[in-house]
Amino acid sequence: MSSDPILKVENLSVQFNGDKVISNLNFEVKKGEIMAVVGPNGAGKTVLFRALLGLVPYTGKIFWQDGIKIGYVPQRFIVERDMPLNVREFLAYKKEDKNKIAEILKWVGLKIPLNQLLGVLSGGELQRALIAFALLGDPNVLLFDEPTPGIDLGGEETIYNLLRKLKDEHNLTVIFISHDIHVVYEQASSVLCINKEKVCFGSPHQALS
Repeated sequence: MSSDPILKVENLSVQFNGDKVISNLNFEVKKGEIMAVVGPNGAGKTVLFRALLGLVPYTGKIFWQDGIKIGYVPQRFIVERDMPLNVREFLAYKKEDKNKIAEILKWVGLKIPLNQLLGVLSGGELQRALIAFALLGDPNVLLFDEPTPGIDLGGEETIYNLLRKLKDEHNLTVIFISHDIHVVYEQASSVLCINKEKVCFGSPHQALS
């Protein structure tokens, strides 16, 4: 793992209509880390991700290492059952060649016909399709907002193990939001605890104790 931070955040603040959602946040992430972001509902975790992606106005500084490409898996991706969009068409939005798409699908373990409609996929299958979409374009960093809402425990363990496998085999840096402390202890190398401001930051045992 490199000692140089792939991401450095200094005095980050975000507010909407005068309501401060994040206040003076400072932390850094090293290349090859898996960092978990934890905190209660309304703590600003998803807003933090949106700021890191440049989707909301903020004050302070966000330094990404030069040349970094980011993949993002959202917390909610609601697909109507009869939506006329299949897996192949969905992944084709990234305009990668068929061989690359096949390679990514193998990485994430999605073994379904590509003409399957998104709306009929199980929760775990849809999650893997979203990860595949995020990985197209060869990102260095994967942002994962609450990876497994509504998926059974076995599915959750599979998704988190997949994150670690992707990190280990493809040199990804992973930042994920989770409410599951057991998963954080098991998978994360560092933890950022926030509740509109930084509460703690460090290794899982340091931060969560």
